Amino acid sequence: MKLSAKIRLALNHLRTGVIAHPTDTIYGLSCLANNQSAIQTLADLKQRDINKGFILLASDIDFLLPYIDPNLDIELLQKLTKPVDKPTTYLVPKSENVSSLITGDHELLAVRITSDPLISYFCENTGSALISTSANTQGNEVARSILELRTYFGNELDFALPPNKYNSEPSRIINLLTGIRQR
Repeated sequence: MKLSAKIRLALNHLRTGVIAHPTDTIYGLSCLANNQSAIQTLADLKQRDINKGFILLASDIDFLLPYIDPNLDIELLQKLTKPVDKPTTYLVPKSENVSSLITGDHELLAVRITSDPLISYFCENTGSALISTSANTQGNEVARSILELRTYFGNELDFALPPNKYNSEPSRIINLLTGIRQR
């Protein structure tokens, strides 16, 4: 990944707010998982029911461990780190300390580890997992351009990187405990 001035600027805005950027799946909105104010802003921007919760996106399991039940079996934790052929979000038991802004009213937490270079850059330079959600308002299609993004959010986002041409499909979702695919 070429480290451009725009990517460095996106990182600076991510540290305190909400940005739009390409992910390993669809064009998304993110903020730091340890920034409660930004998470609330993100929910407000999307007009999202706060009881739905969000996905945590990270480049390494270490960024997710503070949010996962510490009693989770080590073999299941190792499964989270194994490479998969398709982006996969796992539903895992949450830590009792994780904010309901992240989990909503769910007992399980949605997490995804990715090798995407941009996500890696963001996580490694903030020391945090990212809250990740689609770049749209509730009930609308995911934005496929900066113009569509501006239609949804006006100038309310702190920063926006343009989507990549490969941003298309959401990840599959699998319950880590049962192996049952949710989507």
